[in-house]
Amino acid sequence: METVRADKWLWSIRAFKTRAEAAKACQAGRIRRLGRKLKASSTLKIGDRIFLPAKGANYTRELEVLELIEMRVGAAEASACYQEHTDPSIAEEARKLAKEDRMFRKEGSQGRMTKRDRRIWEETKGGFFH
Repeated sequence: METVRADKWLWSIRAFKTRAEAAKACQAGRIRRLGRKLKASSTLKIGDRIFLPAKGANYTRELEVLELIEMRVGAAEASACYQEHTDPSIAEEARKLAKEDRMFRKEGSQGRMTKRDRRIWEETKGGFFH
């Protein structure tokens, strides 16, 4: 195989939980190659460098395609298919900030919301889906 669809590859290396999420990220213009938006149907080849948002953080990951795969594989096999070119200090800083946010929660809040807390939250926010 010489090329593979971008959404399939992103899903198979575990960058996204579903292929639909990968396609949606491509459609929204969050995935880039050579400074241009990458469509879900775009083909990737070995040596391509793509930029994608990091999960739960506000920095961009830079990945180089080392191997083309179409099926989702284990984490160890998936990480062998790309090389991370993101500056490690940026990722560490984002992890540190996320940890600090978790540490400074409101007084009295522990773990998940209780049913009562959720109901109060829904009433004050105008409903869960609004």
